[in-house]
This record gives sequence, C-alpha cells and structure tokens, in this order.
Amino acid sequence: MHVLVTSDTLSGTWTYTRELVSGLVTRGVRVTLVSFGEIPLPQQTSWMQNLHGLEYLPTAFRLDWMQEGQQDFKDSSAYLIALVKELKPDVLHLNQLCYGSLPIPVPRIVVAHGDLITWWKAVHNREPREEPWVRWYRNIVTRGLAMANVAVAPSVWMRDTVRACYTRPDHETVIYNGRNPIFFNPYLGKDDSILAIGRLWDAGKQISLLTQHTHPLPVCIVGAEPELHSSGKIPIRADVKLSIDEVNVALKGPQTEAQLRSLYSKAAIYAATSRYEPFDMAAVEAAFSRCAIVANDIPAFREIWGDTALYFCENDAASLASTIRRLSVHRDLCRTYGNRAYQRARECFTSKRMIDQYLELYESLIGRKWAAA
Repeated sequence: MHVLVTSDTLSGTWTYTRELVSGLVTRGVRVTLVSFGEIPLPQQTSWMQNLHGLEYLPTAFRLDWMQEGQQDFKDSSAYLIALVKELKPDVLHLNQLCYGSLPIPVPRIVVAHGDLITWWKAVHNREPREEPWVRWYRNIVTRGLAMANVAVAPSVWMRDTVRACYTRPDHETVIYNGRNPIFFNPYLGKDDSILAIGRLWDAGKQISLLTQHTHPLPVCIVGAEPELHSSGKIPIRADVKLSIDEVNVALKGPQTEAQLRSLYSKAAIYAATSRYEPFDMAAVEAAFSRCAIVANDIPAFREIWGDTALYFCENDAASLASTIRRLSVHRDLCRTYGNRAYQRARECFTSKRMIDQYLELYESLIGRKWAAA
C-alpha cells in the first residue's frame, strides 16, 4: 500500500504526522509525505532517520487559513495533482480540508484537526465577518469536505462542530489521535508543580488563565514568550507581572523532546486551559507521564477525559485556581487523578490504536475503488 500524506510544519499537526507516518512505515506501508507552511528545521525531521519506505517532500506553500494562503492554493493544488499522477498512490491522507476537492480518481481522506471558522466561533462566540477572503476560505473547505471520500475528526465534538459550520460530509468517522507511550516516563517522582503548553497570546489556548490568580504551586508555561511585555497582543491583565512574581511562574520557550519529557515527568498537574481544542495532544502526553489533568469544562475535554480529569468552570480563572488548590492540599487525590489519566491514555489514545483504525479505513477505501473498477 502507498499512502500520500499532507501535513504542515507550523502546528501540532506535525506531532500527529510523526505518529501516523512512523506507524504506517513500521507496518510496511510506503508513505510519501508532503508538508506545507515552512521548510522544517533539522530537529523537526530527525524522527525520519532510518524510516525506510518514507519519501519526504517539504514545500513552503502557505496554508489555507493564512490570509496569504489564497495566493498559493492554486499552485499547491496543481503540485499535488502532478505528484499524484506521477506516483500513483493508493490513498490520499490530507490533513488540510481544502484538498478534499482535488480532481483526481484516488480515494481521499480529509482530517479536521482545526479550522478558522470553528476556532473563531469558539474564541469569539460568533462567526468571522464575511470578508472576501473568509468567503473564499469557507467555500474551499466546504467543497473539500463535500468531495472527499471520507472526513475524519479527532473527536465527536469536532465532527459535530464541522457539520454545523460547513456541511455534513457523505461519509465521516471519528478516529482519536494517538501517541506512543514509549516517549514518556510515568515512573519518575513528581515535583509539586503545574505544567501548561501554549503561547500567552493564543486566545484559543488561553494559558493566560494561569496568570490571573496566585497558586500554591510553581507554574511552568512552555511556549510562552520570554519577554512578557514584548507584544501588545497578549490577552492578560495589566498587573500580570506582579501576579507572576508572586506565584513563581516560569516562562519557557520551545523545548527539545528530552526537555519536554523531563518537564512532563516531574510535573504533578497539567493544566488544559483551552477554550478551543479539537484534540489536545499535549494533554495526552501529560497523561502518559502520569500527570493529573485539570481541564477547562468544555465538551471536547469531557468527551476525551470523562471522569479521569478534574474540571474547572468554563473559562474561569478563579475556578482553575481553586481546583489547583484542591489538588495541592489533597496529594493522594492528585496521584489518583494522575493514575486515572494514565490508564485512560493507555486504553484510548495510543498510536497503535490510531494506526489500526486508519489502516482499516484505507483498506476499505481501496476495496471500494477496486470494486467500482
């Protein structure tokens, strides 16, 4: 089997792509991977070493959700069409919804990792204004969903939200994302600390909730800007610098895999603060490290974690602080929720389970293609 996979190097989709491609190649599948966005740095592609059966083709085509993306869409589509004609893959696994409408006789899967319209509604409680670029974007995503053979979502919440914002695809399914637990260490002794992943200015992640109140434990925010006042776009209170000094918040830039593994392993609590989260891969990584998950009470997190996480009132910084205080006082409860999250991740969110489900989907599409022929 030969699968052509598209991805981007600018978002968490790259971690998903690593798990997908590594798993497929290990199972004997030939993979051609095409990336958009930016040419990746060497540390982003080091995982490809010794993956026999993988051909990687990086490009710098801009992504559809970028305001400049419309300018590159025609050229990137033509590039993919020419590539398909040359390589003749059995299946296209497209991690951008817009390419589901490519006019080629090859089964096409599109995966809804996130998109502009559903993000905007979750963050702003309304749809974006109907400017020409937004209309163009909505149109190409709607066409991609309608013309793909199958639309995949990483959660039921995302599937239903995409339906509401665009169209209901003829064929759709939910496949939860997965991670390989071998990359994480759940057995180290825990520090009394809180870990969060995301940039302070990202309104969807709303990591800034952690800076609104004091906490009894030190907080580590990975991916935050080292200079707090470097951008006027950071949606946090004016007195946040004082609050940060009081509660011992460490702002760290991008971390290596080894550094992240260490941070996950030592943290007792992972704060999943997002208000928009089709599927939070970082929370799964924390769960594989046996962190207790404290999650924003939104439908996606309830679906993913059920009763294995503790929830704070939706988008409420005071409730988040109260939940953290509860775990800091009741250490046994914190360990219990760490164990619950670990077991949930082992049962539901491994890369093996994800790959099994994708292979089953590929095989069903290839079977349909040959039956039609």
